[in-house]
Amino acid sequence: MEEKKVGGGISTGRRVFVLAAFAVFVVVAFSASVTLGSVRIPLEEIWQSIFGAGAGTHQQIIMNIRLPRTIVAALVGINLALSGAILQAVMKNPLADPHIIGISSGAGLAGITMMLVFPGHEYLITPVAFVGAMSAAIVIYILAWKNGIRPVRIILAGVAVSAFLGAGISAMMIFYSDKVHGALMFMAGGLAARSWPHVTIILPYAIAGALLAFLGSKHLNILQLGDEIAKGLGLNVEMTRVVMTALAALLAASAVSVVGLLGFVGLIVPHATRLLIGSDYRFLLPGAALLGAAVVMGSDTFARTAFAPTELPVGILMAVLGAPFFLFLLRREL
Repeated sequence: MEEKKVGGGISTGRRVFVLAAFAVFVVVAFSASVTLGSVRIPLEEIWQSIFGAGAGTHQQIIMNIRLPRTIVAALVGINLALSGAILQAVMKNPLADPHIIGISSGAGLAGITMMLVFPGHEYLITPVAFVGAMSAAIVIYILAWKNGIRPVRIILAGVAVSAFLGAGISAMMIFYSDKVHGALMFMAGGLAARSWPHVTIILPYAIAGALLAFLGSKHLNILQLGDEIAKGLGLNVEMTRVVMTALAALLAASAVSVVGLLGFVGLIVPHATRLLIGSDYRFLLPGAALLGAAVVMGSDTFARTAFAPTELPVGILMAVLGAPFFLFLLRREL
């Protein structure tokens, strides 16, 4: 009975096939991201450069510009997709997303404050952004709690908190108007000029966060059965919610600290994965991680090549795709 309710009646063979297809999408998106640009580089040269056999200008472009940017895009996609999937399970809300409910705004305000006020301490942006994200999550929980948590109440509380924190971000941009260009790029959510130092910032959080998320997949499955059944099975529901929310906040904060306020990845990707794989988090989380990496890499490639020589921040493209999707889900849920 549990497998039917949690897994959605989808066979293991189909899930494995979908995961394999997502892995292929990741390879295709990675190859396109490194190949396409103002200078088009043959695929064979890319692999030669990556494995140390290349030389010349193309190798410099690949190793110093495109490869780190592509890796950052993949890690950001993984972190945001996992964060969204976890929040949807913890809050029992299919509309939950770190950007929509205000967690990303909390991370954004903390991160942009560090960026503008203490520009020499870039390595502290992620932990400070985590504090901001977790604080926003706690406030949202408090505002949304009234004889229990309801999905619509969480969304409304999240929108209010996000608007308040957005005002704080705008105020910081006014007070530090001489540094407003970097702040604007942070607000839009973009991958321009991302390099190896940004990889080293996000990589430890991505690895640790993904491992902890996969280890917690069993607890997320139990949460889906309802609080009473979960408690009957011996799960500490409140503690599980707190720990998994903290993990989602950390994943979102690490992504925000590197690329800024990139929204809707945590909404679109888990839903698309759930339609193909089902609600069993043992498969949903790896699927969301793979698809998230492919979506952000592919979207960034399109955003920087479609309007060349002008580069469009990937956050704008994700908003164009994500806003109609959110409205569709909102109408369906209500």
